[in-house]
Amino acid sequence: MRTLCLAGIVALAAAGHPQDTAPGVETIMSRVGLNQAKSQDARANWLYTQKQLLRALRPSGKVAREERREYLVEPAGRSVKKELTHFEGHYQQHGRLISYDHPGLHYQGLDLDGDLIDDMSRDMLDDSRARDGIGRDLFPLSYYQQLKYTFRLLGSEPHLGRTVYRVGFEPKRGEGADWKGEALIDAAEFQPVSIATTSALKIPLLVKTLLGTDIKGLGFSLSYEKFAEGVWFPVSYGGEFEVRGVFFYRRTFTISMTNRDFRKADVSSHIRYAEEQP
Repeated sequence: MRTLCLAGIVALAAAGHPQDTAPGVETIMSRVGLNQAKSQDARANWLYTQKQLLRALRPSGKVAREERREYLVEPAGRSVKKELTHFEGHYQQHGRLISYDHPGLHYQGLDLDGDLIDDMSRDMLDDSRARDGIGRDLFPLSYYQQLKYTFRLLGSEPHLGRTVYRVGFEPKRGEGADWKGEALIDAAEFQPVSIATTSALKIPLLVKTLLGTDIKGLGFSLSYEKFAEGVWFPVSYGGEFEVRGVFFYRRTFTISMTNRDFRKADVSSHIRYAEEQP
């Protein structure tokens, strides 16, 4: 009887002081950086479909230009290869929406809407230095990007049936980092579940005055899902920001991306990936 009571006391003590208390934020982010590298290696064996929706909106909220792009994404050494499989675009001219069927269309001499939309797709979703194509400077998850930031553990909480750590981050002075925000980190696997960033930079008043350019609301969000042991993929990405420029140019740009239809690459893809390694 005394043994049972003692066992009960021990059990209650263990429940009151769980062994899986949160580690320090340095340990959390160190493991995230390591797992990011491992997960990116594992992603090399997978193919998927990527859909993009890119918009330039007038101050009234009406669409000035819109593009819908769909790509087949496959491994290509230390980056990805993207093949455009579907495209729909249209722009507004004299109150009418005019359709077009390929990226990079210029329907007038100075086509800022078209140039900026094309830059958004290329710079934010087709980074040749990143194995998932998403601009690696936007989200400080890899080991080398983490060196530019200060991290704070804000607590732990339930999220979609799992426990996550909420981590805040901001750039260190003098490191050239541009973002601040928060990330949710899976507490069991130390993989990012979601991350949201906003710009930590302010455009100097002199630049606004001389160039007539201002950017507001610059920020992005990214979500991940697990598809196999150690394999987590970014599945959704979005952002919105406002640009005010010369000649009364004013637009709100939105970007939205979803990845889906994930499947393992075939043998030929494995061979091609191996041959393209430096």
